[in-house]
Amino acid sequence: MSWQLRDARNNLSKLVRQSREKGPQTIAVRGQPSAVVLAVEDYERWVGAKPSLAQYLLSGPVWDDEFVEEVNRRPNTMIRAVHL
Repeated sequence: MSWQLRDARNNLSKLVRQSREKGPQTIAVRGQPSAVVLAVEDYERWVGAKPSLAQYLLSGPVWDDEFVEEVNRRPNTMIRAVHL
């Protein structure tokens, strides 16, 4: 559902309740969608679904010993592979 800012401000309790019962609620300013009110459960599901950069990088393929040695053998390489 879309709410005008004035209506959202005057009906904040209803807006929050509907975000929990019916899903995300859009707030429009001058007819343009400007904000969304989410239930905490929806917010946590969306935010929690993305791994941190460190988690993403660590979840990559495991390098075998031969590949690690080849990376470390290359001259002028700023990165050194580490056995995990």
